[in-house]
Amino acid sequence: MEKLTQQQKNFISEYLKCLDGEISARKAGYKDVNLKRRAEILLSKDSVIRELNRQLNNQLKTLHIQKGYVVKKLLQIAEFSLEEEDILDKEGNPTGKKKLRDTSAALKALDSLCKYLFLKEDDSQYLQAKIITISNLNDKKI
Repeated sequence: MEKLTQQQKNFISEYLKCLDGEISARKAGYKDVNLKRRAEILLSKDSVIRELNRQLNNQLKTLHIQKGYVVKKLLQIAEFSLEEEDILDKEGNPTGKKKLRDTSAALKALDSLCKYLFLKEDDSQYLQAKIITISNLNDKKI
């Protein structure tokens, strides 16, 4: 297993702060003309990737966020976003028609939930899912 240099360790530390390889390489002290290319080379090294993953996992463990909490919050966002609200006319009076509050936010929350629940630790690929949006969707149409 290849040992990391101090400069590589500095790069990793900076990269975890900003997630920008070029900036991280500069702050770590690399003097290459093309710092973006230097960052690409560093981020392709197994030893650097292993250390990044190790440090990220340690940071995640210190958060102490339970999976149930994340699932509950994503479901709350999706449910709130899919609630119906009245459509108002120019004067602010209800028209009798309804619309979903924010389908975009709901789809994002549901997508995040699917990825969170179905991502296998040993698999870097998410399960594929197709999302079809239907206007005026209700329980009878499902």
